[in-house]
Amino acid sequence: MRPHPPEPAPALTVSGAAVVYHLYDIGYAIELDRIDALFAGEASARTRPERVEAQALQIANPPVTVMLGYRTLRVDGTQFAAHLTARLFDFGVCSLQLEIQAAGTLAWDDFVQFARALARSPELSALFSAELDALRTRVAPAIERAGLAPVSEDYIVFRVTALRGPDGLAADPHAVLTNDRLAPLLLGEPRALAPTALRELLHHRFSYYADDLVVLTWENALVLEPTASDRDVEYILEFANAQLLELRVYDAVLDAELPLMYHQVAEARRRRRPLPTRRFQGVLSKLQTRVADVTETVERAENALKVTDDVYLARVYGAALELFRATAWRRGIERKLEIFRSTYAMLNGEAQGARAELLEIAVILIIVVEVVLSFFH
Repeated sequence: MRPHPPEPAPALTVSGAAVVYHLYDIGYAIELDRIDALFAGEASARTRPERVEAQALQIANPPVTVMLGYRTLRVDGTQFAAHLTARLFDFGVCSLQLEIQAAGTLAWDDFVQFARALARSPELSALFSAELDALRTRVAPAIERAGLAPVSEDYIVFRVTALRGPDGLAADPHAVLTNDRLAPLLLGEPRALAPTALRELLHHRFSYYADDLVVLTWENALVLEPTASDRDVEYILEFANAQLLELRVYDAVLDAELPLMYHQVAEARRRRRPLPTRRFQGVLSKLQTRVADVTETVERAENALKVTDDVYLARVYGAALELFRATAWRRGIERKLEIFRSTYAMLNGEAQGARAELLEIAVILIIVVEVVLSFFH
């Protein structure tokens, strides 16, 4: 007997949007109070999660959110009015987010096509680049040691506010949003994935209420939230991306500094100075400054959001950091900082040895002079 073909999945309709995030490191630090003053009277605010359980998330210095208005974006030949927002973090990160509302109610497959077309849109990079330049010029007075890092982060959240079945009633997201349905949206693979791969890539699933759902992946996330004003999950994901960016930026900084450090040490060894004890003074000063800068900034970014209890938002935040491999990036930075510290200790020890040798020579010379003088007397 021939096997029966699998029954087709029930049709779904979706109301939702895509929120595209591009994050940049624009300086060593941002004075958020100064940002408030620069945007006084405009649509800006110091935002934080609003849910009751969000009290378990401690944010010492909440970022400043600035509404920048609407921009026009063409997606697959169709023009959309996209809402642009900037969020500025005190540890030097600027996050630009562009929200594009899907045109009306779409079938699930059409929503997937909309998402794919948006991700491929050639206008996105140019729009973000132009907006970043304009924003950096405006906030320049509030930036300490301004400069655009070569490393950036991007992330897309597909936000669904209504999910309905073929009968027009609200569908159970846990029953209908299977891995096979989520893979084309969140993974974008052109070929069907193996069941084991789907389980591994889409196992970060979270729910708080019966009608909500969050699915996280490395580059995208699905947030099904019927309450339009509830943006806490997106806030947490944006925060995690900002922290990841800082780790990546300073990992790249240390990667670039290591060869320079070796070159500077070699140059210092070849340099001849009247006092050999001061031969490494410039290198030691640079090493100490670099270690202090990186340690302070990374610690400030990591401590910007602290979790005090195992609540829903905390679990989403922890899963995002795990998925982004933040711990691995942190370990990489620590290994490189340890190389800097070891080099500092080695050069400092060498300088101390040269100083001790110089003192011994001085003592010997004094003794010789005293012996000579006593001989003549």
